[in-house]
Amino acid sequence: MAALRAEVHELETTARAAIAERIKAARELGDLKENAEYHIAKEDQAHLETKILRLGERLRNAQVVEGVASDVVVVFGSTVVFTDEASGREQQFTLVGPTEAEMAAGKLSAESPVARALMGARPGQTVTVETPKGERRLHVERLA
Repeated sequence: MAALRAEVHELETTARAAIAERIKAARELGDLKENAEYHIAKEDQAHLETKILRLGERLRNAQVVEGVASDVVVVFGSTVVFTDEASGREQQFTLVGPTEAEMAAGKLSAESPVARALMGARPGQTVTVETPKGERRLHVERLA
């Protein structure tokens, strides 16, 4: 929630000011009908305002959920380490809400098929999940 508020603040202050400056500089170049810099800056401004509106809506509808800490079973908010039995690859993810999901940062949406399969599993258990590439078997190693 704090990160979302900070992003909205950054967009509403610094980003808006930067685009306003770009529009001002482009206007000084002359005829607005054929001024590509001006039209690009105005388009970027429209995208920025849309992003601010969407993030503001997300912020208004956001609810902070305290994860139920469990060192016994995988639940929302858990950080789980599992091994894909087919590849032998070990992975670690924290199960988060869909708007917080970021695979590269190790955050997996709790609504994803993999997370749903892992929910309720205990360390040492193997779960099966259907993916576009076929069925995968995931062995829960531990909760971190």
